[in-house]
Amino acid sequence: MACGGGGDAPPDRVRVSAAVSLTGPLERLAGDFERDTGTAVELNLAGSSTLAAQILAGAPVDLFVSADERQMERVAAESLIDTGTRVVLLSNRLAVVLPVDGPPAPHEPAELREPRFRRIAIGDPAGVPAGVYARAYLSSLGLWDALAPRMVPTRSVRAALAVVEAGDADAGIVYRTDALSSDEVAVAFEVAEEEGPAIAYPAAVLADPPNQAGAVRFLAHLQGAAARGAFRQAGFIVPERRPVSRPVAP
Repeated sequence: MACGGGGDAPPDRVRVSAAVSLTGPLERLAGDFERDTGTAVELNLAGSSTLAAQILAGAPVDLFVSADERQMERVAAESLIDTGTRVVLLSNRLAVVLPVDGPPAPHEPAELREPRFRRIAIGDPAGVPAGVYARAYLSSLGLWDALAPRMVPTRSVRAALAVVEAGDADAGIVYRTDALSSDEVAVAFEVAEEEGPAIAYPAAVLADPPNQAGAVRFLAHLQGAAARGAFRQAGFIVPERRPVSRPVAP
């Protein structure tokens, strides 16, 4: 279930480009789908901005699952998705994490301004959704300008998590689900839904995919009861009613 090479996908394979923060549950659900249908799922897991760039460059993809609407809209703006399939699968929360042997944990965001937090790892706020969300959250609190010089931008939220795990940052801002997936970081605090940015994971079948039927079936699989349970178990927020994904405002 790794990223494959070029060429058309055979009918028994579905190529899925998905946000790396979905790794755990998606790997499990892809295995279940292959067992139940005989159709393999090839997962290409990376930062959503990287995935969108690959699709725009012509990568053969059947289904795109982004960690924010803006990266989905980059693809939609070029008429590369089937808009009738576009839906929001999930939501998430931000969390502030520290190395397990790191400095004393902050109890509130303003404490990140203290000298002990010299380096703070986040996804690149110029495009990586987790970093965009982190910047929006800190800006809403009036903290971004003070903390921006300390930020260590990374290519994905998992890369930000890895920097903290390695002890190369004093703190990091990642998704709650990523924090829960690691035994090598401590969670200082989670950002409540009502206090943080609205985090959405839109999904859509591509407009002219190599395996349209397989993509439609796998997207339906990701909205089924078993998938909803798997996502909840991983810490994601699963809406009771599946909202339609909407284009972002210009």
